[in-house]
Parts: sequence; structure tokens; C-alpha cells
Amino acid sequence: MRWKRLSPEPAPPGSSTPGRASATAGGQSDHVTMSERGVSSSRPVSRGAGHGTRPRLGISTCLLGENVRYDGGHRHEPFLTETFGRFVEWVPVCPEVEVGLGVPREPIRLLGNRARPRLATVNTHRDLTAKMLRWARRRLRDLENENLAGFVLKSRSPSCGTERVKVFDENGTSRRVGTGIWARALMEHFPLLPIEDETHLRKPEIRENFIERVFCLTRYRDTMRPQRSRRKLIEFHAAHELQLRAHSPKIHRRMRSLMTRAGDLRSRDLFSSYEALLLRALKFRATPRKNAQVLLQAVDRLKGAATPEERNEMLRAVEQHRRGAPLIVPITLISHFARKYGEQYLVSQTYLTPDPAELALRNHA
Repeated sequence: MRWKRLSPEPAPPGSSTPGRASATAGGQSDHVTMSERGVSSSRPVSRGAGHGTRPRLGISTCLLGENVRYDGGHRHEPFLTETFGRFVEWVPVCPEVEVGLGVPREPIRLLGNRARPRLATVNTHRDLTAKMLRWARRRLRDLENENLAGFVLKSRSPSCGTERVKVFDENGTSRRVGTGIWARALMEHFPLLPIEDETHLRKPEIRENFIERVFCLTRYRDTMRPQRSRRKLIEFHAAHELQLRAHSPKIHRRMRSLMTRAGDLRSRDLFSSYEALLLRALKFRATPRKNAQVLLQAVDRLKGAATPEERNEMLRAVEQHRRGAPLIVPITLISHFARKYGEQYLVSQTYLTPDPAELALRNHA
């Protein structure tokens, strides 16, 4: 599977939008500062949120509350602007506006083959497929320079929907089996980039996984700047071992094997292989069963220091999580005893420091 490498260099100051953004009349996204919300692009964030660097995420402009939809409205998603937006920089994209359609405008829909549908206006039947694809190719080249760590798309949109988009046949009958023209191009160009739509992000377990992937990718890039090295890679991997095991023990074993051969591989092959494996591993969600296995390994590292009562307290918390209790309970407890007894391996693990702490991840059952 192809992984387009995104530029590790940050964009010029002022080119992104914490919180919300606006679109110019010409259709290109115009980044603005959310000073009225007290959000500064230089505001430091927690260790878990990328050591002070804000992840840059693409987003469908209407989700930021901008009136760019065909009916002149928006689909503002408060979590993205008021909560998550405090910790990221948005790069807004509206395919329909940027391709040159006005606001308001005639609605569009997908027609024909579900695998490669055409895009056309509803009333005048104007075929926009070629025009949208030409624009998409240019926009994707631009986004390669945006250092994106993820993308949030508008669900069920004929341009931005990732799944269950209506596709109409010649009789006017629709089935929710399609993918938006822009969403498909984006996912094919950046196959490993964390991408979700706003409806998926309303589900705690999907939201948690998406945010974790975004901040882990940001940490990786931060670690590798300004000059990547094998030493930096080894240190990064060591700090993320438990996190990776919780997501995919199988891929973690492949990564561990890769690290043992690090000195024998060409630098380019080593880093590209590691980055691809990292993003593939994190795409798997950490389940209570996988979490419990990792947590038991963490408890085992404390067996020589913790008292029998403390060990039993941690084991009870792990079992409670395996049965459905929030993950934050055993993580907080194990983290406390790791610091108490100076267990540096556990103290250094990103698995025990949810990203970012202010979002209170892992609190759901």
C-alpha cells in the first residue's frame, strides 16, 4: 500500500486555523486566528499533545461553522471547534466552493457505478466529474506541503463523504453505497493518514483512536526534526512500546524485528518502513482484552517494588477494565505506582499519558 510522505516542515505562521476558519469569495480556504475565542497558535499543549506542537489537520470547511454549503448554511460541529480545536490547527477545504461553484448553488449528487460514480448537478445534470478530479489532483499536491496529521470530512456528502453516500441510478433510485469524489481521492493519495468523518468522531472509541493516531504521528515527526537518526528512532519506539502493543501486538512484533535490523538497513528504507508500520498499527483499535494484556505486563514490572496490597489493587483495576470499566482507572493507578517507585520504563511510556490530558481520553466505558 502506498504512503505519500507529507513534508516535515511546518507551514508559514498564520497559514492555519485553531478553532474555526473562513473561506474567501474566490473559493480558496483563508486561515484566520481565533483570538476572539482566546486561542493562540503559539499556546503550549501537554506532553501528550506532541511536546508543544499543534497537529495540523485538514477539515471540511462547513464543519467549522462556515456558510459554504449548497443552501448557504453550515454543519458546525462544536466538539471540533470548541474542544478539539483548542489543540490543533485546522486546514479547511471545501471542494465544491474551491472548484468554483457558488454559495448558494445547485445541489450535486453521485450517479452510476458505485466504485467510480460520476458527479453531477441535480437539476441541470451538468457533469462535474472531470472538473472535480482536476481540482483534486492540484489540491492534493498542495496538501503534501501542509504537514497534515489527519483529516476530518463531512459525512455522506457527494464530495466529502467517506462512506454511505447516496449513489443514484438511471431511474433516480438511490442507495447509500458510495464514497465522495474528494474523499476517495484523498484516501487513495494518503492511504495511511488518519481520516474520519464527524459522525464517527461522535463515538468515544473512534474519537479516542483518531486523536491518539493524530498526536502519535505528530510526536514522531517532532522527534525526527530537524535531522532524523537511528538513535532518535530507537528512543521513540522505546517510549511507545506499550501503546503499540495495545493496538496491534502482531505489527509491534514486526516493528521490533525492524528495530533489531536498524543498523543493517539503508536510512531511507528504515524510516519509511517504520512510519508505515506505526500508522498501520495505530489504525487497529485498542480493545479491553488487548489493554488488559498490556496492563498486566506493566503491573508485572512493579512486582519487585509494589507491596502485595498495591499489586492486588492494580490487578483488580485491570480486571475491572477488562469487564468494561474505563481504561483511565488502571492507567492512573499504575502510573501513580510507577512514579512512586521510580520505574522509569513505565514513567516514559506514552501509553500511560493520554493525548492530550485535557481531552480526558479513555474515560469512557
